[in-house]
Amino acid sequence: MNGRIFRKATLYMALGACMASMVPATVWAQNVAGSVTGRASAGDQIVITNTETGLTRSVTADSSGNYRLAQLPVGNYSLQTNRDGKAIGQPVQVAVTLGNATTVNIGGDGAVNMAAVQVIGSRIVTPVDVSSTESALNITAEELRRLPVDRNVSSVALMAPGVSKGESSFGGISFGGSSVAENATYINGLNVTDFYNRNGFSEAPFGFYREFQVKTGGYSVEFGRTTGGVINALARSGGNEFESGAELTFEPRAWQSEAKDRYFNGERYLTNSRDNYSSTKLDVWASGPLIKDRLFFFAMYEARAFDPWNTNDEGTTLTKNHSGNGFWGGTIDWYVTDSNILSLMAFSNKNESVGDVYGYDYDLTQVGTKRNEIYSDTGGDNWALTWTSNFTDNLSMKLMYGENERSTFTRSLLDLECNRVVRASGAPAAPSVPLGCSTNSTVFSRDDTREQARADFEWSLGDHLLRFGFDHEINTSEHIQYYAGPGAIFYNVYPGSAGSSIPNPPGGVVPAGYSGYVRARRNEIFGTFESTNSAWYLEDNWSVTDNLVLNLGLRHEAFDNKDGEGNTYIEMDKMWAPRLGFSLDVKGDGTTKVFGNIGRYFLPVANVINIKQAGALLDERTYYAFDGWEIRELNGNQYAVPRLGPQIGTVDVSQGDGTVGDLRSEVDRDMDPVYQDELILGFQTMINDKWSWGVRGIYRRLENAIDDMEISATGQCGPDGYVGWVMANPGEDVTVWGDTDCDGSADGWITVDTSKEGWAMYDENDNYLGQRGWEKPKRTYKALEFQIDRAWDDKWEFNASYTLSWSEGNAEGPVNSDTNFSDTGRTENFDDPWVNLNGEGPLANDHRHQLKLRGSYALNENWQVAGTLDARSGGPITGFGTGNPYDATRYHSYYICVANCDAADITEQVYELSPRGGYGRMPWTFDLGASVTYLKSFGAADLSVKFAIYNLLDHQRTTRVDQELQPSVGMNEDDPTVPQLNEFFGQGYGFQAPRYAQLIVSVNF
Repeated sequence: MNGRIFRKATLYMALGACMASMVPATVWAQNVAGSVTGRASAGDQIVITNTETGLTRSVTADSSGNYRLAQLPVGNYSLQTNRDGKAIGQPVQVAVTLGNATTVNIGGDGAVNMAAVQVIGSRIVTPVDVSSTESALNITAEELRRLPVDRNVSSVALMAPGVSKGESSFGGISFGGSSVAENATYINGLNVTDFYNRNGFSEAPFGFYREFQVKTGGYSVEFGRTTGGVINALARSGGNEFESGAELTFEPRAWQSEAKDRYFNGERYLTNSRDNYSSTKLDVWASGPLIKDRLFFFAMYEARAFDPWNTNDEGTTLTKNHSGNGFWGGTIDWYVTDSNILSLMAFSNKNESVGDVYGYDYDLTQVGTKRNEIYSDTGGDNWALTWTSNFTDNLSMKLMYGENERSTFTRSLLDLECNRVVRASGAPAAPSVPLGCSTNSTVFSRDDTREQARADFEWSLGDHLLRFGFDHEINTSEHIQYYAGPGAIFYNVYPGSAGSSIPNPPGGVVPAGYSGYVRARRNEIFGTFESTNSAWYLEDNWSVTDNLVLNLGLRHEAFDNKDGEGNTYIEMDKMWAPRLGFSLDVKGDGTTKVFGNIGRYFLPVANVINIKQAGALLDERTYYAFDGWEIRELNGNQYAVPRLGPQIGTVDVSQGDGTVGDLRSEVDRDMDPVYQDELILGFQTMINDKWSWGVRGIYRRLENAIDDMEISATGQCGPDGYVGWVMANPGEDVTVWGDTDCDGSADGWITVDTSKEGWAMYDENDNYLGQRGWEKPKRTYKALEFQIDRAWDDKWEFNASYTLSWSEGNAEGPVNSDTNFSDTGRTENFDDPWVNLNGEGPLANDHRHQLKLRGSYALNENWQVAGTLDARSGGPITGFGTGNPYDATRYHSYYICVANCDAADITEQVYELSPRGGYGRMPWTFDLGASVTYLKSFGAADLSVKFAIYNLLDHQRTTRVDQELQPSVGMNEDDPTVPQLNEFFGQGYGFQAPRYAQLIVSVNF
C-alpha cells in the first residue's frame, strides 16, 4: 500500500466513524488517557465533570456495585454520586493521570472511602493502582517544575528505577539492561522513535508537555516494537479559561564549570577545557476556548539561541556553532458532542546549525583564521489527528493518523577540497598543525518519514474489559552519504609495529621500517528505502473476583523491510507476543497489591539495514603503511595528511562493492526475529495517606539476535562454498541462495548450521584448517527494585529507589557500546566466530547498583528548595584483543597474544583468554542536583523564578574508556620480549558533564 492510498484509507475510516458514532460519552485510547473505577451502591449514578473543559460523563454502578468511567482525558475532575435523581454526599475532586486508573470507592452515604487515596492539594489520586499489572513512573509537568531536572525527556526517563545513561559516544538511555537502540517514544499516541537506528526520538521543548509516563516493564499489548522501555508523553491542551504565559530559560557560559583536559604520560590527548556553550530560550504560549465547552486550543512558540564552542582533541581547531531556529507547536480539541472528540496535535522541531571552524593555539588561548563552515540541519514536522467516540456506555473507539519526520543534512564548505584525517590513540605522533583541513568527515543527507495509523477499541462486558485494535506504520528513508574531499576518502592512522598484523579481512602485516598503517576508506550510498510494521492486539482485563484482576493479552507483529527498488527482502510475520498479568488487591480496600506478569516483546529491523545492505553500498577499505606526515597549505592554513607507503593486503569491499547483490545470498530466508521474554513479580502498599512503598523483581532474557556474519564456508563445499556477508541469526540454521554443487556459482538454496560450521579457518599461509561455528547470542537481566514515595502535600515530597541488577551475556543488543559501534543490527559482534567466542560476562549496561533520590520542600508560600541524586556503579572494562589461537584471522576477539606473537607459525603463538569485564570497572558516578524556587502572585499574574544547579559536586568521572588492549598481533618494537599492547588501554574518553546552572523565569496569566 503506498502512502497516498494509505492516507486516503485512514481518512475514510475516520469520516465513517464520525458519521456512525454520534452517541453519548467520551473515549480516549489508553496510551493518552486514564480512567476512574471503584465501588458504590448498586444503581447509583456516578457523574464526573472535567473542571477545565466542562466534559461530563456518567455511569451506573452495576448489581455488584462496581463502576468504571473509562478512557477519560487526563485532567482534573469533579465526581458526584446521584441516587434516584438526587445528589448524595459532596462532590470530590479527582485527578486522572496518564495510563492509570484512579480508584474511588463510595459508601452508602455518598462519602468517599479515604483508605486507598491520597489528597494532593484538593484532588484525590490513587498511589496503588490495583487494576494495573504494568511497571511505570508517572510524573506531571507541575511536579517537574519543583525539581532540578534538566529540561528534556531523557532526563525525565532517567528518574525511573533501572534506567541509565548509555555508555558510548552515541548516547541514549538504557532500560533494564537493554541497549540504547531498543526503546519507543510516543507523544499523544504518535510514535516518534527514530526508525533509522532506533537510538533517539523526535522531541519538543519541555513547556509543550503536560505529563509523562515511563514504562519500565510489563506493559500492555497495545505497545510493541521495543525490548527496552516506553516513554509516553502527553502534550498540553486548552480549557474553558483563557490562559497565557512566557518562560525564559537561561544557561550562560559563566555558570559552567570548566571541563578537564586529559593527559597521558604528560601529553594532552583530549582538549576539553575550552568546550562550553550558552543557551537562551524564550517560550510564549496561550490556551483557551474558541467555543466554550466545545473547541479548545493550546499554542506555543519557542525562540532559542544555542551557541556551543568546541575544540578538537588536539586543541588545534575551535568550532563556534550557532543555531537559532524557533519551535512551534500546539493542540486543538473539538468536542463535537460529549461523545465525540476530534483532536489535532502538531509541532515542528526543525533546526539549522552553522559551525565556523577556526585555527586555535591552545597555549596562547588564541583564535586563528577561519578555515571552514559546517552546516547541520535536523528535525521536521510532526502531527497526529485523532477521532474518539463511544458507541455505548460500554463500547468505545479511537482512530488516529499521524506523520513523524526526522531529517539530517550535514555538509561543509570544504567538502570538495578536504579529506578528513583522524589519528587513533597510540598512532605515530601528529605534527603541530591540524590533521586534514576539514573536521567534517561525511556529506550526509537523510529524510525519515513515518506514516502511522491505528485503531483502538474498548468493550466492557460484565467482569471482562476487552481491548483490541491494530496499528500500521510505513517508514521511509531517503538517504545520501559519502565522505568529503578528493576521492571521497576518509584517512585513519593506526599504530602498528613492523611485522604486526592488521585487523582487516584481506590480511597483511606492517612492512619493515614502518611504525603504523593508514586505512583509506570510501563509504557511499544513495537511495529510498522503506519498511512496514503492522500489528493487531487483543486483551482481556478479567475481574475474576472483586480483588483479583487477570490481564490476558496477545499481540501479533509483522515486519517488512524493502530494498532500494521497493522489493521485500526481509519479511517476518506470525510473531505472537502473549502477555499475561495479574493484580491482587490483598486487603480488598485498594491499599495493597501483589502483581506480576510474563510477556514476550519483539524488536523490528532498523532501516539502517535496508540502506547499508539492500542499497548500492560501496564500503571500500584500502590499507597502506604509514610513511610519515605531509604538510600542506590551503587558504593560508597549514594542515597534515598521511603519506601512503606500500599497500598492505588487498582492497576490502566485503562490506559493499557499490552494487546491489543477489539479496537471496545476503539474507537468511527463514530468519527469526529479535525478541525478549520478561518476568516480573511485585508488591506495592500504602503506609498511610502520604507514604507508600514497593518492591519488584525482574528477569529478562534476550532470545535471539539479527546481525551480519561472514559465511565463508559450507558443510558440503567447505571453503569453495563461500557465501559472503549475510543478515541472519548467529548460531542458528541459515538458509541462503548458494553453491549446491561446489562449482563456484550460486544455483540453489543451501542451509548452514552456524552453530558448528560456516567459517573457514586458515593459517598464515592460507592453508585451510577446517570450519568453525558461532556462539549463540545471550543476554539476561536480573534485578531487584525497591522504592518508597512520600506524596506532595503542599509542604514536602520525597521519592527514593534502589536497584540491584545484573546484565550479563555475550551480546549487548543491536549496538555495541563497549566498542562504540552504533549501526543498529550491523555490529562487529558476529562478523566472525572469534569476535564472540567465550565472550560471556557483564555487559556494557551492567550497573550493579543504582540509587535515585528526589524531593522538594516548601519553606513557606514563596520559597521552595529541592534536590535530586542519581548514583550508580560503573560499567565493566574489557580488554579486547585482535587475534585468536585457532586461525590467522585478525579482528576483535577475547584473546590476547602473550608470547611468540611475531612467530610465522600461528601454532607457536601463545594466547590467553581476556574475559569480558576482566579489567575491573569504571568508577561510581554521582550526579547531585539542587534548586531554589521563588513563587509570587501579582493579581492575575503568577511569577516563578527557579535557579537550578546540575552536577553540583562537579564530578567529572570516567564513563567510557579505551578497551582495545591489543589492536594488532606482534611483539613490542622497543622490547621484543613482550607482546605489543595499546598504551592507551583504559584511558578515559567519556566523562560526566561538568557542573552547570540554569535560571528559569516564568510568568503565567
